[in-house]
Amino acid sequence: MTVSQPRFTAVHVPRSLLGVSSDAPSFDVQLDGPYIARIAESAQPATGLLMSCPVDIHTHLDKNHVVHRTGAAQGDLHKAIALMTAERDSFTPQDLRERMGQGLREAYAAGTRAMRTHLDWVRNIAPPSLAVFESLRDEWSGRICLQGVSLTPLDFFDDAFDSEDLALEVATSNNTCNTTLGHCTVLGAFVWKNERIYDKLQRAFDLAKKNGLNLDFHVDEGLDPEARGLRAIAELTIKNDMQGRVACGHNCSLSVQPLVDAQATLRLCAQAGIALVALPTTNAYLQGSWTETPLERGIFRVNEASVIANITCIATDNVADGFFPYGSYDLLDTFAFGVQLAHLHPADEWLSSITTQPARAMNLPWDGVLREGAPADLVLLQARNGFELVRPAGRVRRVFRNGLELA
Repeated sequence: MTVSQPRFTAVHVPRSLLGVSSDAPSFDVQLDGPYIARIAESAQPATGLLMSCPVDIHTHLDKNHVVHRTGAAQGDLHKAIALMTAERDSFTPQDLRERMGQGLREAYAAGTRAMRTHLDWVRNIAPPSLAVFESLRDEWSGRICLQGVSLTPLDFFDDAFDSEDLALEVATSNNTCNTTLGHCTVLGAFVWKNERIYDKLQRAFDLAKKNGLNLDFHVDEGLDPEARGLRAIAELTIKNDMQGRVACGHNCSLSVQPLVDAQATLRLCAQAGIALVALPTTNAYLQGSWTETPLERGIFRVNEASVIANITCIATDNVADGFFPYGSYDLLDTFAFGVQLAHLHPADEWLSSITTQPARAMNLPWDGVLREGAPADLVLLQARNGFELVRPAGRVRRVFRNGLELA
């Protein structure tokens, strides 16, 4: 059900999302059908906050909503992996479709317009989740742009495993995508202090280049300062001339490395054009002590990255599974938690981390900047400023797609 398209009067638009040059505190935004027709300075104080629909660059739709079956890991990453490994064989196509569809419905209702989901991929043949993903990708086209990533242990990119077949399966899936809509399938891996890490990463880069694929890594998901996979990935991205085609999620060990070392890695990431993704809810749950109050929380150096690196994103990660038993696909809720966990200020300017930054990293047709002629895929929040944005009442919203309000 839809209602008549509105004119947004006296709304605050964060500067990081604003496509016109102005320091005005509020704007009047006029729509013309499914597009923004005009953005003009307003003489009235802001009555709400207008943003582009969020983009969630790191999720796990194939795992979600199974914590009632698996139990929770309570801070133990390796236990979480074991729980989900034991549960994975019970994932039937029907079960996957129901749970993945539930996640998409939650995200769409919250305003999300694009998602990238990792799919557990532990053999050289495609998992059942791939066919379900492809079906849902086409079914949800026009509502949520859905991208997929193969999530494979990096050790599988060794001579003992036929990673050539894996990459070919990913490429075959990618070839079925409508790239003009932003759809794609991406080659990925889980990286954690692997032996011969450069050799295995280079194999992943070779396969990506051979098959015309982008790369998306889970990397350094722990609090060991000697975990330096991110640096290796940055170096190889530059070496292989794949700047702007790589994303790295987690990067937790960066938080416990000396600042000078972390900054050196971040400078390499900037040179490589790597999209860095913070996952505050899952990492705060999995990292740090569970026998006493945790002091190390696992979120990587987001503030430093925003100064040095090109693209810094915040994303949902896990929802109601062994890795994170709580949460939802309301990316604004995850964002508000990340703002508080990482001391991100001003909060409204950080909305780019869930809109324009991931949109650019995912090569979406629209970068999320509000400008004349841009799609009218918008969220109107009750918040009038960055302080109210972090309060639950400030995140009460109205969602507009193609200029029409969702019921």
